[in-house]
Amino acid sequence: MAEELEIKLSLNTASLLAAMGWLLAQPEAQVGSKKSLVNCYYDTPDAELNNQQAALRVRQAGSQYIQTLKTRGEFVNGAHRRDEWEWPVSGPSLSLGLLAETSLGDYGDLARLAPVFETNFTRQVIMLDDGKAVIECAVDEGVIAAGGQEKPLHEVEFELVSGDPSRLLVWAETLARQCPVFLNLISKAEQGYYLAGIHVTAEDNDVQVDTHDDLDRLLHRLSYAWLVQGSVSLDGLDVQALAVQAEASGLGQSFATVVEALAKGQSLEDLLDKPELGQCQLGLLANRARRSLGP
Repeated sequence: MAEELEIKLSLNTASLLAAMGWLLAQPEAQVGSKKSLVNCYYDTPDAELNNQQAALRVRQAGSQYIQTLKTRGEFVNGAHRRDEWEWPVSGPSLSLGLLAETSLGDYGDLARLAPVFETNFTRQVIMLDDGKAVIECAVDEGVIAAGGQEKPLHEVEFELVSGDPSRLLVWAETLARQCPVFLNLISKAEQGYYLAGIHVTAEDNDVQVDTHDDLDRLLHRLSYAWLVQGSVSLDGLDVQALAVQAEASGLGQSFATVVEALAKGQSLEDLLDKPELGQCQLGLLANRARRSLGP
C-alpha cells in the first residue's frame, strides 16, 4: 500500500492548452511520457464500493494492465491524501485475490463486482523538480463514459513524488495566475459514478466534510455544484471572515466578485471560464497554510 497526495484542477479546452504550454516552458520542467489510458471501474449493482468511498479499476496502458484500489482519504490544503494499492495484472479482468489484504478484504461477495463506467484519456506527464520537491504533473484530456453517455475530461494533476508537500499548492496557485482553473475535489471516479446515476453524496449540507473550517466547507460545496451543474449555497459560512483572508492574499476584489455571483444564485458554470474563482480557491488555501506556520 502507498499513500497518494495530489492536487487536481479542472480546466476548459483552451485553458488546458495554455496550461500545457506554460508548464512545458518552465525551467524546472522535463517532458515525460505520453500515454492513452483506458480505465474500467468496478462496483456491485448496489454500489457497495461507492458507499464505502472506495474506487476499484483496471487500467490499460498499451500492453500493460494495472489493477488499482483507492480510498477517499482526506482533504489537506487543497490536496487529496488517500491510501492506494496497485498491482500489475495479466489482462483487463479483475484479479479478486489481490484484494484480500486491502480494506476490501472483509467484503463478503466480491464476485458481484462488475464494470460500471470508464475514464478514457490521453495523459501527458511533465516532471517538475524545483529543488524543494519532485512533482509529477499529469495533463489529462479525454472522456468519462457510462450508460451510453459521455462527459469531457480536462484536468491537470500535481502529484507529490518526493520532497515538500506544500510545493503542490505553490505550483497550482502559480498556474492559476496564468489561466482559469478550478480546484476540484471531485475525483474521476466520483464523476463516473454520477454519470452512471449511482453517485452517493449529500447536497450542500456538509455531511461529507468532517470539519468546521469554512474554507474547506466552501471548497466542497463548490466542487459538488460543479459536479451537478448547480448553484452554491453560502448559508452557514462566515463569508466576511473569508473576505478578510482573501484581502490579506491580495484577492479582495476577486473574492467579492465570486461571492456576489454566488449570492445571486448564478450557476458555477458562469464562473469557470474566469480566473477569479481558481485564484481565490488556491490563494485562500495558500494564505491559510502560511498562517498555520506562524510568524
